[in-house]
Order: sequence, then structure tokens, then C-alpha cells
Amino acid sequence: MSKSVIWITGASSGIGEAAAKKFSKEGYQVILSARKVQELDRVKSTCSFPSEAKVLPLDLVEIDTFGEKVKTAIALFGKVDILLHNGGISQRSLIKETGLEVDRKLMEVNFFGTVALTKAILPHFLSRQTGHFAVVSSLVGKFGSPYRSSYAASKHALHGFFDTLRAEHFQDQIAVTMICPGFIRTNVSVNALTADGSRLGKMDEAQAKGMSPEACASEIFKAITRKKEEVNIGGKETLAVYVKRFFPGIFSKIIKKAKVR
Repeated sequence: MSKSVIWITGASSGIGEAAAKKFSKEGYQVILSARKVQELDRVKSTCSFPSEAKVLPLDLVEIDTFGEKVKTAIALFGKVDILLHNGGISQRSLIKETGLEVDRKLMEVNFFGTVALTKAILPHFLSRQTGHFAVVSSLVGKFGSPYRSSYAASKHALHGFFDTLRAEHFQDQIAVTMICPGFIRTNVSVNALTADGSRLGKMDEAQAKGMSPEACASEIFKAITRKKEEVNIGGKETLAVYVKRFFPGIFSKIIKKAKVR
């Protein structure tokens, strides 16, 4: 029986890198994608089975390349079983100070890039009558938070799109797992866009105290292998999802005072 193949975007660091190492350790064939080829090569070299890991450079804003990228990805191991959408960019800026071009970039990378890659590989999944989309959203894909307006909007949008895809294609044996991390100790805040589109360049205090990417990757592995439809990952911040759902008035008061950067 052939090994399962997982294609991971945003695989050059953080959650994506940890997920690549975890799935490699568990015997999966892994395709690593991101913009930085040198970093992808580094991740490949640290996988448990480097010969079973392939590097495929990809930029989420270059959607015109996705058709060929998908053909290449399929050719690497003969198929793709799971696409882990992890590539993306965060935000740390107030609405009143943020240029519309920054909002557009966040949507272009986080939403449209992810949707375009999904549509490019969907025919492969349909032809095989099997496939699994795992999508790294965020807890702010479930609620809004200060300084993350269009980042939260892009993640909310992913839930709408992939919940619909799940409903439309469950009869085609296509699974969807929405992954909602909270504070994970990665460089996501360091690379976050500020009001003028420049990088924040520093780590949030909450991020620095967050769950390790390795622990997050283990939770992602469990969620994908169990084909869970949605999972919240992190510490006590995950409780905010339930406070929002059952006590929206209390949640509103809490989020207004929350230290989120």
C-alpha cells in the first residue's frame, strides 16, 4: 500500500515546519511549499526521511502558476492525498490607520491564494474520489480581535468557503478540517503587516508565551488523521470561542480590554 502524501504550504517555518517534521516522522511523504527555497531545503534536511520529502517553491499571490504547481506536486509522488493550507500572513494595525492596500494584501494571500490553490487541485481529488483539505485558520476566524481586522476577516472567509466545500463534496469522499490555533510560539507576529504594509518586526508577548509549534503540529496531526471537521488549538485563549458563542455580551466586554499585542 502506497504511503499517504501531504502537501504543506507555509512549510519554511513555524507551524508548517513543525507539521512537516511530524508527518514525515509518522511515515508520510511530504511536499514542502513556501517562497524561501533555502529554508525549505533546511526543513527537508531535518525531516525524519529527507528522501521522502520534496521541495516545491510556491508564492500564494502568484495564482497563475497554480495549475502547473499542482501538476508538479502530483508528479512528485504520483498523487496528493492531503493539502494542508498553512501559508499566510498576519496583521497588527488599527482599522483607522490601515491602508486599503494592506487589507487587500491580507485577503489576497490568506483567502484568494488559498481558494485558488484549492480549485487547482480539486479536480485531482474528484478524479480519485478521495482527498482532504486541512486549513490553518485561527481563533480569530471565529471572533474579531483588535489590531487584526482584515486578518480576522480573511480567516472568517475561509470558514465560509470551506464549510461550503465540505457540504458540496462530502459525497465525493472529500474531507475538510478547519484548524484554529490561538497563541503559538512562531514568528507570525514578527512578520505581521502594520498599517503601512511594513513588518511589525517583533514578537507579541502573548505569542512568546504560547504553545510550541511542535505541540500544535501534534494536535494538527491528530485532527487530520481523525478527520475532525474543526479543532481549536492553544491554551486558555481557546475558551474565548465558547464565551463568544454562549455569552456574547460578556465576550464583547472581555475583548475590548484584552491585551492582544
